[in-house]
Amino acid sequence: MAYRHRELLLSAGGKKTIGVNRYRLHKRILIVVLFASCLSAAAQDPERKTENNNVIISEHDPKVRIELPKSVWYIGADRFVLLDIADCELHAFIEVDDQKNVQRLYWIQFESYLPSKPDLHHQYDSPRHTKIGGLDFYVDSWVNRTNENITPGSDEDHIVEMILWHGYKMPAGMMSVRLVHLLDEQKRKELMIIYGENLAPTGFTAADLKKGGKAENSWPIIEDDLLVRAKEKIKIEVAGKP
Repeated sequence: MAYRHRELLLSAGGKKTIGVNRYRLHKRILIVVLFASCLSAAAQDPERKTENNNVIISEHDPKVRIELPKSVWYIGADRFVLLDIADCELHAFIEVDDQKNVQRLYWIQFESYLPSKPDLHHQYDSPRHTKIGGLDFYVDSWVNRTNENITPGSDEDHIVEMILWHGYKMPAGMMSVRLVHLLDEQKRKELMIIYGENLAPTGFTAADLKKGGKAENSWPIIEDDLLVRAKEKIKIEVAGKP
């Protein structure tokens, strides 16, 4: 994961200030080191494990085995505090062409609100649902241009940055389906799976398929086929169930 760094700038105003400036520099360096140490201590490693480059094993929340096609490439995991409200652990799998352009994205995310945010609850209102491995998922889908309206520090920001940092390239547009399973009655924990595809093979752009676009009427059929492929490619086994 690539991190953004701020440079520590120091300006000297003459011989009389050299000693003071050195003291200030040393003090600032010490603060930076201590702060970095605190962040390192507070950081948590991803808890879910991967197998064979295409399988995730989760021992809790929920206890499942998620298997993806053997053609995927696992590029890693990231665990962080999402926008100061949730513990977020995401795993990224991709399929690419010969030029390292992403053709398909499998984004697996385990998320729970922090105990310090007891009033927060997930609020999904999609009327569409589907079942995978016996689990009920809310279903949403959309098309978008790459990097369109990404919130800095968001989970999307993290996963796109991870993909680019590894040297892969995002397509100009993608179509995606989001599957969300809520784990508890309080709706504070979720398993989210986003399956995305390069939009180019459809012959349309994101603007074409969005509401008001010249191919708006083509989207429902494309959308249905996308969901079918997502369900075919994602296999879930819940622990304790045959």
